[in-house]
Amino acid sequence: MSNTTVHVTPAGETKDAAVTFEKETAAKTALLLNNTQLGTSHITVASASGDSNDDGSHFKDNANRDTDEITQEEKPRSRILAEYLAQGYVVGDAALQRAIELDTQHGVSSRFFGTLQNLDQKYHATDRAKATDQSYGITARAQGLFGGLSSYFEKATSSPTGKRIVTFYQDGSRQVQDIHTEARRLADLKKEQHGGSAYKASGLERFLGKEKEKAVPPATGETLGTQGPTQPDPTTAVPLSKPTEATIEKTA
Repeated sequence: MSNTTVHVTPAGETKDAAVTFEKETAAKTALLLNNTQLGTSHITVASASGDSNDDGSHFKDNANRDTDEITQEEKPRSRILAEYLAQGYVVGDAALQRAIELDTQHGVSSRFFGTLQNLDQKYHATDRAKATDQSYGITARAQGLFGGLSSYFEKATSSPTGKRIVTFYQDGSRQVQDIHTEARRLADLKKEQHGGSAYKASGLERFLGKEKEKAVPPATGETLGTQGPTQPDPTTAVPLSKPTEATIEKTA
């Protein structure tokens, strides 16, 4: 996103953030977070025009790619929502079902599976996945296990888990529970990527600072408290390009 303005209202009331996205497709993806929940906060997302509906037209077929990176515009909504669930958002089953319907209506699932097959042939992701259950070294990006190409080929088809993954991205008749299952797998990958820390995997470190080490209780049995995380340096920026606005409303 290229610009973010946050207007904070008194405690207990709603907090509004006006977000300008560089790409229109990114704004449409943000609409998937409408009527979701993160922690105790309910989130409402609408475009600058006030529209909160996703028309399903975001999918882009990147035929002339020169990288193995898979963008949000290429992913089925079912995968995107699985990623949101893995990040800790609470997404209702009605929204998940709507995502499945949009993927089917616009033929996104079949096109995306074709994209995966082409990438597999180019980068031999299946062979790498069969060779190891660790990071497959397809790229050195920070996305790693959770967001990289390897996350679509984990253990390939040689295990029950791998077979379920292939079915999830190949079968257009997936169910809501399939998205929850994929979200759980992605959450485990994200946790593994962060050294087993659920705190880091959830993204809390970015907003609340580094996780403090737990104090070791004395031999007497007396319990010591732990210090809360320090406030971070809020300087992280995400480069994004054509401004399109979306308004995010969060109720505490």
